[in-house]
Amino acid sequence: MYSTSCLALASPSSAMASPAAAAWLLSSLGGSGAFPFSHCVYLRGGFAAGSAERRHGISSTVAKAATRRENRTARHERVRKKVHGTPEKPRMSIFRSNKHLYVQVIDDTKMHTLAAASTLQKLISEGADYTCGPTIEVAKKVGEAIAKSCVEKGITQVCFDRGGYPYHGRIQALAEAAREHGLLF
Repeated sequence: MYSTSCLALASPSSAMASPAAAAWLLSSLGGSGAFPFSHCVYLRGGFAAGSAERRHGISSTVAKAATRRENRTARHERVRKKVHGTPEKPRMSIFRSNKHLYVQVIDDTKMHTLAAASTLQKLISEGADYTCGPTIEVAKKVGEAIAKSCVEKGITQVCFDRGGYPYHGRIQALAEAAREHGLLF
């Protein structure tokens, strides 16, 4: 038997729908303070009342939805299982924050960054006038800077890792600018 009480499994904000539901709940405990596990359903947010509780008028908790950041990191982990940078074809990884845009060209075999560019660099940030984060024009400048840096170091081909972000807007502008200035991917 489980020592978790049924009241902890029901939603904390829900009250008993009727005295009959409360009586059923107490009788299912059998006086031992334990609740049969077969009546519970595990959801991401915790335990929720199962079908027997719903029939007797007891509310159940709802699973929490994943945040946008959790969804992005899950997509990024899925992509990273397939995309690996080598010395011949390193991985171009992008990170986008609300204020800045970062790009690295990485050799995953040595765990070494070969080239990097971001909106924090003076050459990119001084020419751009943005107050609420990088725009598509700024992303094009970052793509141009990373392409020039890679070509100077003899890197012409890269694997594109969009970092779990959709290929749209700033990410697309950065990739197209890098392609225009000599990178192949």
